[in-house]
Amino acid sequence: MTNQARPIVGIDLGTTNSAVAYINNGKPEIIPSPHGQRIIPSVVMIGLDGKVHVGETARAAQIAMPDRVVAAVKRKMGSTEPVMMAGQAFLPQEISAMILRELKSYVDAKFGPGEKEAVITVPAYFTDEQRRATKQAGELAGFIVERIINEPTAAAMAFGLERLEEDKHILVYDLGGGTFDVSIVEMMSGVLEVKASAGNNHLGGEDFDWRLVGWLADKIRKAHGVDPMKDLRAKSLLKEQAERIKKELSTVDKVEIHLPLVTMKNDQPVGLSTTITKREFVALIDDLLAETIACVRQVLADAGLAPGDIHDVLLVGGSTRIPRVRELITEFFKKEPRCDIHPDEAVALGAAVQAGLKAGLLADSGMVVTDVAPFSLGVAVIGEYRGEMRSGVFHAIIPRNTTVPVTRTHRFYTAAPGQTEAEIEIYQGEHELVKHNHCLGKFRLKGIPPNWQESQPIDVTYRYNLNGILEVTAKCVTNNKEASLTVHDALERDSAQAFQQSLDKLRALYENAPAAADDVNDEFDDEDWLDDLDATDGDDDENDGEPAVRTCDQLKSEIGLMLIELEELGRTGDELTRRKLKKLEQKLVQASQGDDAAVLQQAIDEAIDALIDLKLREE
Repeated sequence: MTNQARPIVGIDLGTTNSAVAYINNGKPEIIPSPHGQRIIPSVVMIGLDGKVHVGETARAAQIAMPDRVVAAVKRKMGSTEPVMMAGQAFLPQEISAMILRELKSYVDAKFGPGEKEAVITVPAYFTDEQRRATKQAGELAGFIVERIINEPTAAAMAFGLERLEEDKHILVYDLGGGTFDVSIVEMMSGVLEVKASAGNNHLGGEDFDWRLVGWLADKIRKAHGVDPMKDLRAKSLLKEQAERIKKELSTVDKVEIHLPLVTMKNDQPVGLSTTITKREFVALIDDLLAETIACVRQVLADAGLAPGDIHDVLLVGGSTRIPRVRELITEFFKKEPRCDIHPDEAVALGAAVQAGLKAGLLADSGMVVTDVAPFSLGVAVIGEYRGEMRSGVFHAIIPRNTTVPVTRTHRFYTAAPGQTEAEIEIYQGEHELVKHNHCLGKFRLKGIPPNWQESQPIDVTYRYNLNGILEVTAKCVTNNKEASLTVHDALERDSAQAFQQSLDKLRALYENAPAAADDVNDEFDDEDWLDDLDATDGDDDENDGEPAVRTCDQLKSEIGLMLIELEELGRTGDELTRRKLKKLEQKLVQASQGDDAAVLQQAIDEAIDALIDLKLREE
């Protein structure tokens, strides 16, 4: 890798977690964070000091500062709807660029400054806009992004690199935090050919969490007559608890839930104490898991295979740790899925394999990989629908699961005598009517001879490349007049100004952050937590030794962080400790209802003293 003029890495930009990897001595290897993390939470925060935090620090602040934290932004990729964070509006790709910028800092630390190229993965069922937005996010982060590959294909590459001599069909079941994909890959002596893909861009661990959140919120509504979902902090707290419960139920049959403070009613704290069993959790999500099995059936049908034709099933994505997933796969295929591939790292490692192939670092491996178009691509025509001629009928030029790269041409004809122009409307989808599919763009072919005697032939050519980027050309056969549209690389180069605006916004955000602030990668350390809180009362260099004056918002945010810690301590302490902690929580919550900085500070000081006393008693 060090011999390359421009290092190239593979990146898994996930809904829940992200990772970056490279090829080291012929094998893919994760590049860890400075703290040794192999994967980082895909969570972004703008702190009270204006700094951008990515990863564990941002995730830990979700409850205390929900309006300053954004998670699961991958689900919004491709949308033009702004995402609010700390009172500022960002496009989804700008938030994703912050995550990628964090990963790039690990790459820069390893290889030094200079240009870096990246292969970034996306769900197989990502639309064109979502792919383009992902590519733009990489470029906003400072990467050169020339390849976008599908996540299940990447996982298959990580698996196949060590098994180049095997001939078999493998099915990659990729259930992540926010998306689900399933692909069938045929391995033939080093050639990996994707036969078919299916999936759902809005099905994953996030949905399981929210089902649990709804269950917890319903318990509180019935017991206390208050809706915690109307309280932003309570909603964030229940979401965090749901993630914890989901993970614990992967290893135990039931989980005790004790939340002394979720929200307030009539100035009194409202909590929750209950139990949930694995059976109840499965009942909450079984319909969602059934949808994944429906996709498995579809992809088998598209590939022309039966369950018995699949030699190995690979489980990828953190949500496949749910035992019910393994049960369903085992029931369906009558065999246990493989467990020798890391569910959280496989996609990043596979992206590194693709990066290595592109850079020539794996030329001796003999690996060749082909992928497919996950959607049908076509145009709107006047055609027959249910026995009647009508406009807006979808004519597929590149059917879904066609191997890419691919170029296809189809001849159409003008619809009316004397017609001199034709509008080419480009769609992606499977429905017979374009109104139910996804419009990628449109353009107009002008200069058609006004032939009143007969229709004029128009050749429409679709070129679909390895990145899932589409170029469409329309040509009048009679006079060779042409017009074309490239459904471009996320920047919409005809709108380069928009990209520059995003770039300027991010630069200003990072450059205007306080230079004296600590490293953005610093994490909350549980053992040093009390020391960190006590240190906030110390001197500030910029105030010449005078105590720093903090706003009510800053003090309330600190209380929020303390409440998180109190909840954690309450899970491990004895009954006496839990009662003391509950009193502390009530005092802190009561203080946070007002806007008196002195009262807030006093509550914090008393809580710190009490916590220190508790800690000394434990020792």
